[in-house]
Amino acid sequence: MFSWLLELLKMPETKHIKNTEDIDDVQTTVLHRNIIKKKGFLYKLFLENYGIFKENIKDVPDGLKIELGSGGGFLKEVINDVITSDVLELPDVDKVIFAEKIPYPDESVAAFFLLGTLHHIKDPDKFFSEVSRCLKPGAKVIMIEPTNTPFSRLIFKHIHHEQFDEKKDSWQVNGKGRMADANLAMPWAIFSRDKKKFLVKYPDLEILQINKHTPFRWFLSGGMAYRQFVPSASFGFFTNIEKVLSPFHNILGSFMTIVVKKSE
Repeated sequence: MFSWLLELLKMPETKHIKNTEDIDDVQTTVLHRNIIKKKGFLYKLFLENYGIFKENIKDVPDGLKIELGSGGGFLKEVINDVITSDVLELPDVDKVIFAEKIPYPDESVAAFFLLGTLHHIKDPDKFFSEVSRCLKPGAKVIMIEPTNTPFSRLIFKHIHHEQFDEKKDSWQVNGKGRMADANLAMPWAIFSRDKKKFLVKYPDLEILQINKHTPFRWFLSGGMAYRQFVPSASFGFFTNIEKVLSPFHNILGSFMTIVVKKSE
């Protein structure tokens, strides 16, 4: 219904991205890095999210700090000692790491960071088993992911190209595409709908925080595909509006911060 309008709103440099192969192409991820740096509003939003990561590791033990699904991001500019990673070799990314098979010893990791990555992981059960194995006691996994609210559901189901299936029983993601295949509702399913199931499966992992936020700033930024809809200088203005709306984020929030800690 909206396909013609969405095509019109695309940035010139993303108009060639049409299918799964295009989305998963290495050059698309390289393009994403350039887009983040170019779009001031989006860049500031990434900085804010990285600030959330940094704030939440003040009390973790010494150990490795690993970002999974780094893609075109720039977390190393904010947390200098982080090891960046993705599932294939990328410029400016340190290592190739699959979330379901993390190549580090038991109890060696102080923090895992995931920004929009969990909903792409094909087997979250294996991932959280690896998290449980690798984290030191007192260490954390910090995730910023899409959530399921009346507002976000409307946007994600009808405008976003990735699947949003809040009714799917399984946490697993079908398909082999590293970016194209996903379930935007999966983080909500794990940590809200199936929270008790998660805590039973992983008794040494404690959920410290589930905080819904960012109703509309991601969409105003245009994300990785569309033109920025507002001036970069308006970021503070819209941030303040979202703060005023914070009592309603359970209805309006489009993203959530999830902080999980390994028991000490």
